[in-house]
Amino acid sequence: MFHYYLKLAFKSYKRNPILTGLMVAAIALGIGASMTTITVNYLMSADPIPTKSGQLFYVQVDSWDPNRGFNDEPNTPPNQLTWTEATNLMSANKAYRQSAMAKSGAIIEPSNGDISPFEASIRLAFKDFFPMFNVPFKYGNAWDQKADDDRQMVVVLSKDINDKVFAGQNSVGKSIIIDGKSFRVIGVLASWQPLPKFYDVNNGAFDEPEALFMPFYLKQELELPNWGNTNCWKTPDGEGFSAFLQSECINFQMWVELPTLQDKRAYMAFLNNYVNDQKELGRFPRPLNNQLLNVMQWMDDQKVVADDAQIMMWLSFMFLLVCLLNTIGLQMAKFSAKSAEIGLRRAVGATKGDLFFQYTIETAAVGIAGGILGLGLAFLGLVGIRQLYGDVMNDLASLDTTMITLALLLSLLASVCAGLYPTWRACNIAPASQLKSQ
Repeated sequence: MFHYYLKLAFKSYKRNPILTGLMVAAIALGIGASMTTITVNYLMSADPIPTKSGQLFYVQVDSWDPNRGFNDEPNTPPNQLTWTEATNLMSANKAYRQSAMAKSGAIIEPSNGDISPFEASIRLAFKDFFPMFNVPFKYGNAWDQKADDDRQMVVVLSKDINDKVFAGQNSVGKSIIIDGKSFRVIGVLASWQPLPKFYDVNNGAFDEPEALFMPFYLKQELELPNWGNTNCWKTPDGEGFSAFLQSECINFQMWVELPTLQDKRAYMAFLNNYVNDQKELGRFPRPLNNQLLNVMQWMDDQKVVADDAQIMMWLSFMFLLVCLLNTIGLQMAKFSAKSAEIGLRRAVGATKGDLFFQYTIETAAVGIAGGILGLGLAFLGLVGIRQLYGDVMNDLASLDTTMITLALLLSLLASVCAGLYPTWRACNIAPASQLKSQ
């Protein structure tokens, strides 16, 4: 019977092409608007490292101003660390894996005279950064503990930099001039774009990963500049680079990998003991307020998905509801025009269940058509977002299989729900009154 009812549905569409077209267009507009915002929110809030997100924790300690909390929030610790905390916590080596890190930048001077010197971003980190975040390598590998300890002039290149400077060849073992100094290339990354860039949401949650990766202590050795957010609650004691590093200014991040709940509890106890020890030295004037937030908790805490994006999503759902109300009105008009046909079918033996099944299939087919057209409108909407916000939205404004499936299911469900009341009304038409009127 399904195929027969589907055939009847297509005949009905041909008899009422304008009403059918209006219903398809109404559903398509609602689906297009809602799927555009749903897709952006879905990709912004996706788990960027699902295999380990519950084992990776962002470290926060409250070293801020005793008279006011960070960002004037009384119970919120700073979102970054000082150089002192970053280096002390790394030296303690209390986690399964750990990496303090910071963002910086320098000038690359390619040996190829055809390529002009250019500025590139740097991620200063420790060797554990790469296995901790499942960073893929195309050539070579990460540096070892000795390179961290000895502050060796080694570098890992991103794929894009390797393509630009070394024409995509295996550059491991070659030299590259960075900030006027010669570095030895020990690794080249494969394509890697975690979305969001969870390991440093403070400096652009949807920015591309850095172009270069270097041992953390080269920050001090080469006096590399601060890139990204830097906040201070008191003026450094003295001038110059060294005074900044020894100050209470925050510009560093730290992640630890703690595989079990017991590991997390042990590390939190260590943090509490560390802060209490620092209090005895006259630091950390605020109450004890350390935090270990996993990847998803940290992104939620930092509001990676902006409030205005969520508001736009709910507004688009309201627009979809308005479109469905219009669809209900159009369905009522369509079924009213078919009352004589419905009465005749009832008179010759069709049950209410038969009619309900038939018209549910008819409304479902309208929903599928509206969903397909809505996908096209959503694609255009995402293209518009990419044009408006530039490259930062390229990977966020795209429809994947999950979103396509969701769009079709949402349009099907929406159309069936919109058709329930008109279908119920049609099934309850009294056949005798319709036959008399004919």
